Amino acid sequence: MESPFKGKTGLRRVLNALVYSMDGLRAAYKNEDAFRQEVLLAVLMIPAACLLPVSMLGRALMVASVLLVLIVELLNSAIEAAVDRISLDHHRLSKRAKDIGSAAVFIALLNVVVVWSCVLIN
Repeated sequence: MESPFKGKTGLRRVLNALVYSMDGLRAAYKNEDAFRQEVLLAVLMIPAACLLPVSMLGRALMVASVLLVLIVELLNSAIEAAVDRISLDHHRLSKRAKDIGSAAVFIALLNVVVVWSCVLIN
């Protein structure tokens, strides 16, 4: 069964998407400790990137690497919620899905370290 909102077009679709996105950000912030921690890091690191004496490209890479962590965390949280919606029972495939999502967040965090190190050392 398809969503009844799938057929919306134009400005109505854009407004619906904006509302759903804000709902998702609020839900993640309210329910996900890791997302709140990463938002705090972003609130500290993005202004720092803007104030540091680095090239515009370096600054863009630094900010993008931090935003990527938030994006990956949102996707990881969505995976976890979907898996938990299906069943809270322990299952090897549920564990695999959650572990892979967690690994994606870990790699995004490593990416921040690498990008910031490269920009600041250069």
